Amino acid sequence: MASDSDVTIPSKIKAWVVAASLNPVDFKRALGFFKDIDSPPPIVPGYDVAGVVVKVGDQVKKFKVGDEVYGDINEKALDHPKQHGTLAEYTAVEERLLALKPKNLSFIEAASLPLAIETAYEGLERARFSPGKSILVLGGAGGVGTLVIQLAKEVFGASRVAATSSTGKLELLKSLGADLAIDYTKENFEDLPEKFDVVYDAVGQSERAVRAVKEGGSVVTIAGAATPPAVLFILTSNGSVLEKLNPFLESQKIKPVIDPKGTFPFSQAPEAFSYLQTGRVTGKVVIHPIA
Repeated sequence: MASDSDVTIPSKIKAWVVAASLNPVDFKRALGFFKDIDSPPPIVPGYDVAGVVVKVGDQVKKFKVGDEVYGDINEKALDHPKQHGTLAEYTAVEERLLALKPKNLSFIEAASLPLAIETAYEGLERARFSPGKSILVLGGAGGVGTLVIQLAKEVFGASRVAATSSTGKLELLKSLGADLAIDYTKENFEDLPEKFDVVYDAVGQSERAVRAVKEGGSVVTIAGAATPPAVLFILTSNGSVLEKLNPFLESQKIKPVIDPKGTFPFSQAPEAFSYLQTGRVTGKVVIHPIA
């Protein structure tokens, strides 16, 4: 639990955690993958939060007690993330990492978004994605992939969006805006005659992704080693990205995707972690209620 002393830092906010979502980084962190760049134990996991402001530091300008907010509390995802994460009754976080929760979203829906939607957005920016370009999304039914599809179409003006998933999730991809849904259990995307301006690799297959991009195009990956010319990036969290995307969420042009099994009470957090580790989650897994 975050203590009141955390808010003695003038730019911090203390929030009551209504819901928190899990990301692959959470279980990888718990398994010790990042111990050399992590905070010292004991660690409370959790990056994403949706909650209510209960206390503000002296220099906080954008938020007041009672505001409903959401965000990713770790500015640098893999550079000593906070020892006290969001799977707690309260969390303390810098003002710049939060945004007001979109009014039309539940706390569960809002909690599912920050790390994933910011990762999706930053990757598209790093790929210099722009109106009229085509994109292939690897892992289109995952937490990041579901949002890359929607952002590419609704925010960045993609001319054509293709995405991969297993057989049972192809219709979901189409419902999110994919023009071409590729069943990775039946065909190899890199063998298709069509090539793309950008490939967004959300699963760690950059050695195959580089064979699906047009000459001079861009490949970004968020998992595994990057095969040149693919570029691996690690998210830098920023509440201003959420603020920028809030109108798209409030107009329902961008919609959160939560797994059908994906809401677990705090008492079942171990089961939630186990389910996330299967790699079969559609969209996101959320912990609610916390207490």
